[in-house]
Amino acid sequence: MELLFLGTSSGTPTKARNVSALALRRAGSKSWCLIDCGEGTQHQILHTPLSLAQLDTLLITHVHGDHCYGLPGLLASAALSGRKQPLRIIAPAAIKPLIDCYQQLTELRLTYAIDFIAVEELAGTSSTQQIITPEFAIDAFPLSHRVPSYAYRFSERQLEGKLDIDKLRAEEIPPGPMWHQLLKGAVLNFNGRQLNGHDYLLAPRQPRAVVIAGDNDEPSCLSEAVAGASLLVHEATFTVDIHHKVGPAAGHSDAARVARFAAGQQLPHLVLSHFSARYGYGSRSPCIADIEQEARQYYAGSLWLANDFDLLHLDKQLQLSVSSLRPSS
Repeated sequence: MELLFLGTSSGTPTKARNVSALALRRAGSKSWCLIDCGEGTQHQILHTPLSLAQLDTLLITHVHGDHCYGLPGLLASAALSGRKQPLRIIAPAAIKPLIDCYQQLTELRLTYAIDFIAVEELAGTSSTQQIITPEFAIDAFPLSHRVPSYAYRFSERQLEGKLDIDKLRAEEIPPGPMWHQLLKGAVLNFNGRQLNGHDYLLAPRQPRAVVIAGDNDEPSCLSEAVAGASLLVHEATFTVDIHHKVGPAAGHSDAARVARFAAGQQLPHLVLSHFSARYGYGSRSPCIADIEQEARQYYAGSLWLANDFDLLHLDKQLQLSVSSLRPSS
């Protein structure tokens, strides 16, 4: 699973960070999902291998502008590039009239249909509905913010089978095309015996799952969402000292609050993002190093503070590696 951060700033862009957007896909797949679409997201995409023609699902966590002001430009560019395939959008219901308004007032003519799904229908207390993409099953969970905000859990699908090699060899079934057919579940005749491929498959590995949260001031809202998950992406807009000065009305989390939650849930990987523009890369406080230092006081697992164009790769053994696609200046 690959996560490509296209924007990691809260509220406003900075010289080093754009506002919220994150791409998710299975490694090697052309199909991908986009979570949030802050202003300028389409510009960030231009510096990546991602194609708007292959965008399968666009998800918005909440209606604040730093998470959705990039929508009209991205939708228009997808049309201008000749997209024909319908685009699924999962978002708060209020986003639908916003898209309709863009189309009406700017004469935005899309060359593809929009399949809009209100996230409220997915995240209700009695809802068991999942959204299925070619690569993932998606669940939604409500959070705590100034406006309704949501987290999305992505669980991988179509786990590849693995042959029980020891059993095949013990039964003297020779390697070759027959093994390949058994892997696909075929029923074959061999030396007067009927072989059922399902009898030679090992139990599949545990599917990987990642949770990507929108703005949220109460990480405990995610207790159900992160059960069995390998990785959580969560905002750390402030450090505790700045959070106290700003006050709770902002509806955001500080690094300590998120780190304590992740530690309590024994999450293997925690990725922090959505940093206030006041936190720069220098050594003078407030700086990004302050956020990292605060989080590490409470969380001893694998911690990463996201930068724009960071590419995170979560392999099948649940190991996390990081590289950068940041364009050269």
